[in-house]
Amino acid sequence: MVPGFHYKFIGEMLSSKAGSTRRSFLHLGAAAITGAGLANANTLAAIAQEVPRPLLPSGTPGKSSQVHDVRAFGAVGDGKTADTPAINKAIEAVAAAGGGILNFPAGTYLCYTIRLKSFVALFLDQGATIVAADAGPGGQYDAAEPFQFDHYQDYGHSHWRNSLIYGEDIHDFSILGPGLIWGRGLSRGTRTGPRAEDPGVGNKSISLKNCHSVILRDFSILHGGHFGILATGVDNFTIDNLKIDTNRDGMDIDCCRNVRVSNCSVNSPWDDGICLKSSFGLGYARACEDVTITNCFVSGSFAEGTLLDGTYKPFPPEVKVPHTGRIKFGTESNGGFKRITISNCVFDGCRGLALESVDGAILEDVTITNISMRDIVEGPIFIRLGSRMRGPEGVPVGAARRIIISNLVASNATSPQSSSITGVPGHPVENIRLSNILVEHRGGGTTEQAALQPAENEQKYPEPTMFGVLPSQGFYLRHVNGIEMNDVKIIAQQPDARPAFVLDEVHEADFFRVKTPKAANVPTFALKNVEDFRVSQSNTVPDTHLDKVDNKNL
Repeated sequence: MVPGFHYKFIGEMLSSKAGSTRRSFLHLGAAAITGAGLANANTLAAIAQEVPRPLLPSGTPGKSSQVHDVRAFGAVGDGKTADTPAINKAIEAVAAAGGGILNFPAGTYLCYTIRLKSFVALFLDQGATIVAADAGPGGQYDAAEPFQFDHYQDYGHSHWRNSLIYGEDIHDFSILGPGLIWGRGLSRGTRTGPRAEDPGVGNKSISLKNCHSVILRDFSILHGGHFGILATGVDNFTIDNLKIDTNRDGMDIDCCRNVRVSNCSVNSPWDDGICLKSSFGLGYARACEDVTITNCFVSGSFAEGTLLDGTYKPFPPEVKVPHTGRIKFGTESNGGFKRITISNCVFDGCRGLALESVDGAILEDVTITNISMRDIVEGPIFIRLGSRMRGPEGVPVGAARRIIISNLVASNATSPQSSSITGVPGHPVENIRLSNILVEHRGGGTTEQAALQPAENEQKYPEPTMFGVLPSQGFYLRHVNGIEMNDVKIIAQQPDARPAFVLDEVHEADFFRVKTPKAANVPTFALKNVEDFRVSQSNTVPDTHLDKVDNKNL
């Protein structure tokens, strides 16, 4: 059993029958492709309006979307019969007819790999559940495709076909509706359970590669395997109003362009919630660019299943989980992260924002605003330019520049790791602006911790803990050119003997209206190898301008 898993919710869900009192979204007769004999024309018209009418391959506008019942093709939905052959037959038939909506009425559809097609929308009705079956004598998932560059990223990022729902080189398709995708039989890639590398095992709920014009909307994912969603090279991509309650990553958006993520809730205590990547998974470096993430909730604090059932049960003290659950760029970072905005998001009981370029990526032109955080572990803000360089040889160290973070509040954050913005020698983070930031942390830092000199760790895997306990209680800044902080306030619940700000090899640093705890013999700023430093209207330091300083406390 998975520690903390809310099995009562699953049992109640699966005890519901397809013929229960929950109203089926529609009922079709035996008609298959022609759509003849539809019982409720008004209902079907409403469904059709949910799906954009695509252009057919000829380029002419498509006909009104036809709606088809997956049971007309032999799907049973009893939770015992493997429905995969019938579902794939239905998808192929609908695609061959020019496209339409394939409806899954209430029921439990036990499945192995479902293969998506262009111009086909899957609609999961209220009470419909697609369940990932256990791999074994009863059936197997599609084999993972060979990939010569799989040593540049983890196994899960390098293969797509070994999934519950899979699409490659297709376009104009959707997965819609209030139903559920339950990855019960999927591998999480580590620890207990089936090994993802074994033939016939699946490890992702939804995987997409080299697609465009895609909509994922309104459904939920439970226990999604290594990835609830892995999308690599997917352009013109909408992810809206999903709820993901899972045992590894919620959604990974890798090498994608023009992506809109909105109104999603993700509980992922063991890995990242919403993660942008720029891997070598396509066999070449491609940026993740033109992305917006808005009105989302991410968490790492609730037992799996309790986000979906609305009980939001915290883990008991004896259950050890990393409380990851964050919004992150990286770790895979070969191609770049460009023109990205994050707004109106809530973080609860998880790690903070992480923006990472460690494999040569250019990370630039990012704005983040209106962020509310509670019970953050390992620092509210982590920006890292490193030189792990997991990719083809000869690629230069990347860049992290032109980043704006504003209107962020974090309460009850853990204190060993403050926020940090760090480059490596010869490769600084550049042109960062932070404004209207309020961070309340637990405090308790010591004078011994204030004297720490963190190692560079240029090639180390990037995490807020990579430097150990930090010598700052607010922000640790090293190898940064051009940093502005306006209206920043640091609050410590308990006295903390560390400076609010530690600057090491920082050029052009401006601090305006910063408020920090007042404590005897505790400086606000610890400066080392700093040039062009300014502070004004601080509550603890008089207005100061320093052209150059080797070592000084203020």
